[in-house]
Amino acid sequence: MAEPPAAASSGITAPERDVLLATKLYMPASQPGLVTRPRLAERLDEGLVRGVILVCAPAGYGKTVLLADWARRGEHLAAWLSLDAGDNDPARFWRHAVAALDRAWPGIGDRVAPLLGPPAPSSFEGLLTALINELASDEALLVLDDYHVISSQQVHESLAFLLEHRPAGIRVVLASRSDPPLALARLRARRQLTEVRVADLRFTLAEAATLLRQDTAALPEASVAALAARTEGWAAGLQLAALSLRGHDDAAGFVAKFTGSHRYILDYLAEEVLERQDEQVRTFLLETSVLDRLSGPLCDAVTGNTGSQALLEQVERAGLFLVPLDEVRGWWRYHHLFADLLRVRLEQQPGRAEKLHCNAATWYTKCGLSDDAIRHAAAAGEMTWAARLIEQHFDELFYLRGEGATVQRWLSALPDDLVRSRPRLLLAQAQLAAATSGRVETAEQLLDAAELASASAADELFEPTADRAGSLLANIAAGIALLRSYLAALRGNAEGTAAFASQTLAELSEGERMLCSIAHLNLGIAEWLRGRLADAERAFVSGIAGWQAASQYTVAAWGCYHLVQVQRAQGRLDAAARTCQQALDAITAPARSPLPTAGPAYVGLGEVAYQRNELDTAFRHVSDGIALCRQFADLRALAAGLTTLAWIRQASGDPAGAREAIGEARQAAPGPAGLLNPVPAQHAKLLLAQGNLTEAARWTTEGGLSADDKPDYPHEGRHLVLAHVLLAQGEAERALALLGRLRAAAAAQDRAGSLIEIGALRALALAARGEERAAVDALAGALVIACPQGYVRVFADEGPPMAALLGRLITAQRTGQAAADVPLGYLAWLQRAFGAGHPATEPGPAAVSGIVDPLTRRELEVLRMLAAGRSNQAIARELVVTLDTVKKHVGHVLGKLGAANRTEAVARARELSVIR
Repeated sequence: MAEPPAAASSGITAPERDVLLATKLYMPASQPGLVTRPRLAERLDEGLVRGVILVCAPAGYGKTVLLADWARRGEHLAAWLSLDAGDNDPARFWRHAVAALDRAWPGIGDRVAPLLGPPAPSSFEGLLTALINELASDEALLVLDDYHVISSQQVHESLAFLLEHRPAGIRVVLASRSDPPLALARLRARRQLTEVRVADLRFTLAEAATLLRQDTAALPEASVAALAARTEGWAAGLQLAALSLRGHDDAAGFVAKFTGSHRYILDYLAEEVLERQDEQVRTFLLETSVLDRLSGPLCDAVTGNTGSQALLEQVERAGLFLVPLDEVRGWWRYHHLFADLLRVRLEQQPGRAEKLHCNAATWYTKCGLSDDAIRHAAAAGEMTWAARLIEQHFDELFYLRGEGATVQRWLSALPDDLVRSRPRLLLAQAQLAAATSGRVETAEQLLDAAELASASAADELFEPTADRAGSLLANIAAGIALLRSYLAALRGNAEGTAAFASQTLAELSEGERMLCSIAHLNLGIAEWLRGRLADAERAFVSGIAGWQAASQYTVAAWGCYHLVQVQRAQGRLDAAARTCQQALDAITAPARSPLPTAGPAYVGLGEVAYQRNELDTAFRHVSDGIALCRQFADLRALAAGLTTLAWIRQASGDPAGAREAIGEARQAAPGPAGLLNPVPAQHAKLLLAQGNLTEAARWTTEGGLSADDKPDYPHEGRHLVLAHVLLAQGEAERALALLGRLRAAAAAQDRAGSLIEIGALRALALAARGEERAAVDALAGALVIACPQGYVRVFADEGPPMAALLGRLITAQRTGQAAADVPLGYLAWLQRAFGAGHPATEPGPAAVSGIVDPLTRRELEVLRMLAAGRSNQAIARELVVTLDTVKKHVGHVLGKLGAANRTEAVARARELSVIR
């Protein structure tokens, strides 16, 4: 593998300010005196056939040197990424990995950039699937050096996804000091893993002789053998021995002086090497050891001297474990072991390291390199300075780059008493708790602490790097009120939502645009929570126009999504669909992949299509929406899309798939159950649809629901589930009483969407009580409201009891006894929706007359998308699978249907009524 040209673009995936990223992507160059190791290169070449290579050994065994030399000598391009602790943030890890791949395959960064955010995705499967499909036809090699620094489970899981789904052309190489927590046993069993370990990396006697005799040609064979034996072929020990031998006339005597462990040998030899340097070089080495990467200007700033560039070049020429990180000798790093030894010596001089760290933090701060600046400030003991830097960079890192894990790492390095004294840090922690997991109680406690701290905190100048207009920390009082407004909305507290949003606006200073926009969004949500749907619609429509004009696309996306929910609550499916399409038209550029902000609109289109029983269309939109919403910081739209997917699968006869989707929705759903989080109620409703009355009833009991509760619109969905449970338990009377109160409240606010669902349930309750005529009339009333907008699933999802009642209504209409206002065509459309029914047991593959080998559930999904004209690439993206997997599914579908191509397969499937 050859390294890509140095001039190749790293793509748009890395922030422009991260000037050090290029050093992480640089494949280390061959150093003078390199000992080539053909036996190991051959082993690595064999690993290319298997696809995954693990080079695992403790520090100093030459892993990086070996891989860089092998990759440079190879025939194909390789993407190189040197990892550090900062890469434990999964958003940063994959941003850097994509940048590395873009150097080798220019353009790939641009094509997958939307999947990286901002904001960063909550899951990286969509990004990795896109990468796999982009590289499926290429010979791709990704080298991840120093993987042992990764401890993030999310990074491990996402890399495991890549290893599990990679096609044959994508190879991954890991260099690590310890075994990574990946499925190594499974890779071994599949013969997909090649391992190079300590026993392989130890220098043979011949290799040791080549290394040692470069400067000491006359070194006796016995001395070579003794050094090789005592270092046990350890590359770092042998290299230090070679350096030490330069100044010794008595090689045999020198070799006899040391023995013992690697650490002892390393200490002994390093002391030898350092003591032979002049005072200037020795001082320079010690003082710059606090740095992970070194450049001339940075070292000048840290040491307080000039001439560091020349010293760095001198140190490199002397072979003192300095590794260049670019081709122009602008950046270097010390070998990890050598840096550790230097730092140990530096620590023997109290107070010196802290001053050096302080100088480094100053330099990095001026350069806008927040991660390094904060790390060095903390290492210098300047915790208040580090805290101030975290506050300044929070908006940029969390909201614009989605690196929440990095922010958490920063915060964890600060003393707790310092954090508790700084209101902005507490507000940042509260925002993290609310946005990433919906932990309402934790967020409220942090806000209480922030308010308390703000009363006694000194007034400090605050200049966020993201600009004050877009900062959510710029105004502490407004930020606290705004987050309280959001938390109140999660709890279904309309008055609290409105009051805190108004308080936010009252606290604002001129130009604090983002705080102002979200406060107005929350005022619209408050009207929605109150059930004042017309007022909520006006608020959202007005806000969306302003947000789009100001290019605040994330806020606009949420405004559109909430507007769609309001219009659905009004029973206006046509209006909801138009809102979604207008949102897509506003944010989707022609011939470009849709942005993550389009995700909520696609979910909304899927919800409308599902309600109209357009299952194929609903599946397509929801699949698009889910893939994009995985890249969206707020998880509510993702949870909604997964919930709709669950009902699509249930309606398609796939209860297991429905449970899988609703299970993932529950993990994504933020905060308590309510209007902003309908997932728990929908899960309970799905339990009932699948015959699990016990668990559904337990949910209503644990939620404290009672048939005597006063109607409360934010919790209407929960009470409708309770009505379902009461009906299933044979308590129709109590269900009717509850539904009567819900109906009166919905009618008073002209909430047609609610009236349709409540009417359907009332009809079933009346039928269960034996009042057949009243049941037919109640159903007819719901159908009259539902018909103009094409509602189907709200009735069909009630299953056989509703199908029977619908049959009685049709009979009554034919005899002129009822339902005169309901069109016969609409009734026929509804009847067809009951054809598949809801299987109570697990279905096997779809058995169809005329097909010998039944189609599996996944093959049916692929078939529906073929019928919709989707390309293989689009199907892979929607199903979050690789292109090769899609091709296999398509091949199976063609074979089972006896078709020669897609068109013939779709026609055959329709002929057999497999699809409509």
